[in-house]
Amino acid sequence: MTTKRRLLDLSPLRDSRDFRLVFIGGVATAFGSFISYVTIPYQVAKLTDDPLMVGLIGVCELLPLLIMAFVGGALADYIDRRLLVRGSELALAAICGILLINSLSDEPHLWLLYVAAFLTAAVAGLQRPALEAMIPRLVKPEQLPATMSVQSLGMQFAQLLGMPLAGVLLASFDLAWVYAFDLCTFAVSLLCLTLVKAVPPPAAADRPSLNSVVTGLKYAKSRPELLGTYLVDINAMFFGMPAALYPFLADDLGGPKVLGLLYAAPAVGSLIATIGSGWTARVHRHGLMVLIASALWGVGIIGVGLSGTLWLTLFCLAFAGAADMVSGLFRMIMWNQTIPDHLRGRLAGIEMLSYTTGPLLGQLRSGAMARTGLGIGGAIWVGGVLCVAGSVALAAALPKLVKYNGKDGMALKRAADDEWNASAASRTT
Repeated sequence: MTTKRRLLDLSPLRDSRDFRLVFIGGVATAFGSFISYVTIPYQVAKLTDDPLMVGLIGVCELLPLLIMAFVGGALADYIDRRLLVRGSELALAAICGILLINSLSDEPHLWLLYVAAFLTAAVAGLQRPALEAMIPRLVKPEQLPATMSVQSLGMQFAQLLGMPLAGVLLASFDLAWVYAFDLCTFAVSLLCLTLVKAVPPPAAADRPSLNSVVTGLKYAKSRPELLGTYLVDINAMFFGMPAALYPFLADDLGGPKVLGLLYAAPAVGSLIATIGSGWTARVHRHGLMVLIASALWGVGIIGVGLSGTLWLTLFCLAFAGAADMVSGLFRMIMWNQTIPDHLRGRLAGIEMLSYTTGPLLGQLRSGAMARTGLGIGGAIWVGGVLCVAGSVALAAALPKLVKYNGKDGMALKRAADDEWNASAASRTT
């Protein structure tokens, strides 16, 4: 096996101009957004000194996602996906501006932080399905595994640089400068999205309606291996995502200057896993790999809760991040290689619910559990144990996910696309 085959394949960036633009814009806005991702919980923690109040941010984000992910998915299958992504990016920039103005107040409003979290999640629910449905249209089908790895690499660099920088900024400057930095990054993303060519909807696209949403749900139900990936991810994030506790964990490990390190450590592991992801193209038992990686994520979180020292905590978070990246890569390959294009937006909305509801509810779970006799460390390691147990239980309950072979999924997509195109052609003649 050559080193080249083991390492990351960058051909999607070389071959597709539009994917390069989406990649650059996405990394820029993610860099700023990861800074705010650290800053908002930090600001809530300082205003309330209550882990449950930090966990409630997740509740504010969950409620709009439950609705807007379906709306965004239906729209992504009907209108130009690029326009939907760009319009949503403008709205996210405006919300960041609200956070900046609030931070300039002598007495920042706590309620406004929750409103901003609510609105950000609502807009993200519109944007993410369109973005995820757009990407497979910008690259060759055989490049999708590499494309998912390249995208992940960009997000990891943004996280790896943005989150530690957030800790430095929070320790050195006023909050307003932190939010202002995030706002500036939107200029790059909006320019890149403006230069991307139009990505029109599939032929004879379904008009957004309750029936079109139901059609997407019925398709998801017909694919138990897809439903299995959603459940595995929700289990891992609900029990094993203690991000709401990081501001309090940082207090025990070194203060605000280490807060960004806690948020960034998983990205280090993810980065290492992504750089060495060339092997994923040769593995076809995607479902089995999702389950194994999910259980290993839980093992890493157990270590975080039990470590008690900064270096070991960061190592365990990096280990967990690497496992989560492997799970994420195989989930994305399953989704993007097997779902028909005319349903891609709606299924992307369902996917978004799976990978966002778990972490958001996990924040609430960890915050509430920390208020019990378990404390901060106990709330983390107990969650990791439950994550591992849940992964084992799901493996027993989902045999089709365990046995899933990627070659069969690709054939299923080709047949579904051919059938839809033939039907669309007959309706337009």
